[in-house]
Amino acid sequence: MLVTSSEMLNKAREGGYAVGAFNVENMEMVQSAIEAAEELNAPILLQTTPSTVKYAGLDLYYSMVATQAAKAKVPVALHLDHGSSFALCAQALRAGYTSIMIDGSKLPLEENIALTRKVVEMCEPAGIPVEGEIGRVGGKEDDTECEEAGYTIPEEAVRFERETGLSSMAVGVGTAHGVYKTKPVLNTHLIQQLRGMLTVPMVLHGASGLSDEAIRECIHNGICKVNFATELRIAYTKGVREVLTDSSVFDPKAFGRVGRERVREAVKYRILTCGCDGKA
Repeated sequence: MLVTSSEMLNKAREGGYAVGAFNVENMEMVQSAIEAAEELNAPILLQTTPSTVKYAGLDLYYSMVATQAAKAKVPVALHLDHGSSFALCAQALRAGYTSIMIDGSKLPLEENIALTRKVVEMCEPAGIPVEGEIGRVGGKEDDTECEEAGYTIPEEAVRFERETGLSSMAVGVGTAHGVYKTKPVLNTHLIQQLRGMLTVPMVLHGASGLSDEAIRECIHNGICKVNFATELRIAYTKGVREVLTDSSVFDPKAFGRVGRERVREAVKYRILTCGCDGKA
């Protein structure tokens, strides 16, 4: 069933676990992620970035996810990840997305608040939750790039929540998008501090490549949604490459099937890491 992200994230906050949020690039990744969630009876968020949307369009991704979610017994939310403008958020809302992120983290605080509040006001009549970001997640993911990570300042986060009315907050605690070149320095104490000051669920971006122990520590300290993107792309591509070493293979279904299996196993692993198995 296709639902909003509100209930699943609030339950995660109350239950001390996190919901896995997985970036999907094609039909096979949509299928495999939902299959993994069903197998483990877990709620799940599927996400598309602006770059992914540019590749195939909001309507196509919505149709794929809605079709698979309608057959699923677990709750599925479709989330716009790192919405880069008010216009893109509006388009995703019209397309049927059930969760929206507006990323104004590169803007000065006042402008980030104003932009996020504007998106919240647009989505509120439709009951669609909005994720905002304060503090910066470093690294590169598709068209989202930030040279340096910036830790979230607690007092600014409190103001951000109060003045925007957002439903969840992505916080900067030392993670980065993409493949880590050096071991990240995570400020898990900051997560714990923010949990005591905020009322909305917190989101961890840049989790691909983090150890299980690091992710679980972040969840223990208050993270309720964990984003995974790069490692799913790597899993899918490795599966495809394995098949394409055989020069006689030319049917896309042959390598798509293997890519799908690799992603399903990766999603199952991260659902277990997040502790949301059995929570649907």
